[in-house]
Amino acid sequence: MARFGMVIDSAKCVGCMDCVVACKTENGVPEGFNRDWIEYEVQGKYPSLHMEIRSERCNHCNNPPCVYCCPTGASHVHDLGGVVLITHNVCIGCKACIASCPYDARFIHSDGYADKCTFCIHRVEKGLDPACVSVCPTRCMSFGDLEDPNSEVTRLLQSRNHHALMPEAGTKPCILYLV
Repeated sequence: MARFGMVIDSAKCVGCMDCVVACKTENGVPEGFNRDWIEYEVQGKYPSLHMEIRSERCNHCNNPPCVYCCPTGASHVHDLGGVVLITHNVCIGCKACIASCPYDARFIHSDGYADKCTFCIHRVEKGLDPACVSVCPTRCMSFGDLEDPNSEVTRLLQSRNHHALMPEAGTKPCILYLV
């Protein structure tokens, strides 16, 4: 069974925000909200500093607390690639999923339901990359099947050191960052 994930080369990301704009445009995200965003993290001590620029979003976890806490079943794991989705007309906007997400990846849409990144599943079902991946000028983002040993994402993970955000949360995220 496929398990979709994204590998992001933080050494190539320049923080241009093309991914954010593409997502908003592709998915009709209302003004003032984002399904993905750019984070800047500086580590070290002067003069030995390192800055990591990361495109962040829902991590489409293998162990998603947002799905387990949803009282209506609106938050669920899609059969195609294990993508974590929300059925908008079933969501009651209770915010339990928002409280349970350690990545702060969800918000309440202006229409009253929880919303978040979907890996552009409507594009993926047609064999296309998510909008954010398709527009990245530095090609720092790769999308594919983490279970396929021949996929680009698997090859990238085998070729370089990488990390996930907050591994201590136990969510087993499917967004991984090359270092």
